[in-house]
Amino acid sequence: MPGNGRSGGCRTGFFAKALANPPPVGYNRFRNNQKREPISKREGRIKNKRKTATAVCRGTSPDLPEPGGDRMLTPEENRILTYESLSPAAEKALAEQLRRGRSEAAFPDEKAVRRRTDRDAASLLRPPFIRDCDKILHCPYYNRYTDKTQVFSFYRNDDISRRALHVQLVSRIARTVGRALGLNLDLIEAIALGHDIGHTPFGHAGERYLDELLFARTGRHFLHNLHSVRVLDGIFPFNITLQVLDGIAFHDGELELDRYEPGSVGSFEEFDRLREAAARDPAGSRKTLPATLEGCVVRLSDIIAYLGKDRQDAARARLIGGRYENGAIGTVNAEIIHNLETNLIENSLGKPYLCLDGEHFAALKKAKEENYREIYTREDVREQTDSVIRPMMAMLYERLRADLVGENRCSPIFTHHIRYVTDIHYERTVPYEASDPDQIVTDYIAGMTDDYFVDLFRYLFPDSPLRIRYHGYFDEE
Repeated sequence: MPGNGRSGGCRTGFFAKALANPPPVGYNRFRNNQKREPISKREGRIKNKRKTATAVCRGTSPDLPEPGGDRMLTPEENRILTYESLSPAAEKALAEQLRRGRSEAAFPDEKAVRRRTDRDAASLLRPPFIRDCDKILHCPYYNRYTDKTQVFSFYRNDDISRRALHVQLVSRIARTVGRALGLNLDLIEAIALGHDIGHTPFGHAGERYLDELLFARTGRHFLHNLHSVRVLDGIFPFNITLQVLDGIAFHDGELELDRYEPGSVGSFEEFDRLREAAARDPAGSRKTLPATLEGCVVRLSDIIAYLGKDRQDAARARLIGGRYENGAIGTVNAEIIHNLETNLIENSLGKPYLCLDGEHFAALKKAKEENYREIYTREDVREQTDSVIRPMMAMLYERLRADLVGENRCSPIFTHHIRYVTDIHYERTVPYEASDPDQIVTDYIAGMTDDYFVDLFRYLFPDSPLRIRYHGYFDEE
């Protein structure tokens, strides 16, 4: 946010409580910014087998606390990690694919489509999707990934993931898979870099609360994937290609499928109709698949990236202790990523669609169910965000909307948002300030980082008893 003067040292994370009184005068938000010693150390040995490589880990997983004294190790701490390998036939097919380069299933650069054809012509130096990568990286909102929490919003802990790391993980996983399948890696990278750029502060809880507010006013839903398109195609009219915007719009990883076969979106007119339908019917929109195989790879990589990493973060937050079923994909982040990548490549090489085998798909669905039970839908966790963030966001929404409609140009919605957006010179067909007031308020809130949201609330409502208490590095459990 402009002029917020923030350091990246202290962040937000899980378990919060509403405080009856604001912090004392001189309260230092950065008092707990020292790093603590890692809670576990990795050790082990590697066994080489013909079809799998396994690592014996005794108290070595970053998901588990280090055993102390003479305590007996739990079965999970003693468990052998299993890393699968490609079959000999798949190894041979992969070697041949890498020798040939791009496959016939890859989206060709020359078919990229932009809204405006008089700008952003491709060149040998900067093909179309490399241009899009550059545009997204230099988007003013890209930097805000750093201070938007992924899942755990009320912890000051630099070892717990934020959205910036998640985006990098999605990009890395998707490019690993895409390379093996001979796909367009520039297109994959552009979709991955932009897929969450429209996400709210406070993760999916924040998304849920903003959706409630927007829907009550307009009958339209807020979905972070659709808002990511708005950031890159509306708030900042970057002239991004249809193929990248389509992959971002329909990347929603909340619905896992046994087969990912690209849809068909041939024009911006058709794409805009699909977006509007999705805003009216989110459940139906989740079934819409990206129009390219590259977009499908990013969609599935999104699930792979968060599935094990959220478990790792939950353990670091001391929320859970690893109550997971050891299925075909494993239970630890490293296993989950490796085994899903391997099985996906094994079963998708040379095909115009993506799929896992039945055993791994069932294990993926089971692991997601376990994450929802153990992390995302826990009543104690949800109650804390519901009791603090929901009313804070509602108060901000109504206040900012009143300031906008009343043309209070001293309000932060003018000085920190509208002025900031319009000072960045991009050619527009309609002035940004002429947008629907509810959309402008939604744009502003969705673009906030967690810290900015908290500071803005304190600025506008200094006497409110609503406050967030963070778990610091040295707080007792």
